[in-house]
Amino acid sequence: MAGNSKRKGAMRNPGSKKGAVVGSGGQKSKGLQGKGPTPKASDRPNHPAYKRAKAVAKTEAVKTQRRQKTEKAQAETVAGRNPVVECLRAGTPATALYVALGIDADDRVAEAVRLAADRGISVLEVARGELDRITGGAMHQGLGLQVPPFEYASPDELLDLAQRAGEPPLLVALDGVTDPRNLGAVVRSAAAFGAHGVVLPQRRSASMTAVAWRTSAGTAAKLPITMATNLTRTLRDWAEAGLMIVGLDADGDVDIDGLELATGPLIVVVGSEGRGLGRLVKETCDQTVSIPMAPGVESLNASVAAGVVLAEVARRRRIAAKS
Repeated sequence: MAGNSKRKGAMRNPGSKKGAVVGSGGQKSKGLQGKGPTPKASDRPNHPAYKRAKAVAKTEAVKTQRRQKTEKAQAETVAGRNPVVECLRAGTPATALYVALGIDADDRVAEAVRLAADRGISVLEVARGELDRITGGAMHQGLGLQVPPFEYASPDELLDLAQRAGEPPLLVALDGVTDPRNLGAVVRSAAAFGAHGVVLPQRRSASMTAVAWRTSAGTAAKLPITMATNLTRTLRDWAEAGLMIVGLDADGDVDIDGLELATGPLIVVVGSEGRGLGRLVKETCDQTVSIPMAPGVESLNASVAAGVVLAEVARRRRIAAKS
């Protein structure tokens, strides 16, 4: 009994403030309460899936910003009587013709209104102050033409169209041509000499603005044009698809008289007037070609040089087709 008395003396009163008698949890039991369902892997900052999701979201955001910036840069309002009439004659896509109230109408105004009406373009009369705002304060002479962003094909679409043309593909690439007039002239030459499309780099290049449209004399409506995020990578992809790459260069490997690649699947690359072909683009070329010129002449305008080479390519292809 003595032993039993000792054990009873050692036992704590369950109602005392010294803690629980039975079990080892005590106050620690609160730490065992559930914290809810486990978050998804993509919601846990230290999980690889979370980092991948963040990277994808960042990439998509950059693409969206780039697309919006490109579209904003391409959208414009052509101002002035002659430019507006020339754009309408060339078939430049347009969504509205703005005519200032009280304008002193002449033959150009009458022709602009007639051409717009014939094509189903909205003709809107606005106050002169409103037209000032729409055209950004340009010298509009009472006329403005709203031109939507140009619709580019993708590089894959352009290559597919060229390969299904029933003849060796002929594509034109521009590297660093920043003047929209030169771009429009190259597009016109490309269409005239049987090219299947034109590719532009997304950066440091003219885009298909209304000025380029007008210079192309409407041929931009008939010829697919694409904008490459990375011109060098696009050229390499097309080379893997079987196309040869020829770059115009003053110190070319051959001159146009020796352009034997002309009759096969071909990409003609035109550089800027100032610096010519970029280093990476030039390294991608299978061959560089020059244009023989009279002494004392440094170089040709980019669009003129493109026209000369494309004319030679077309001539050789006609001869090959007859033989």
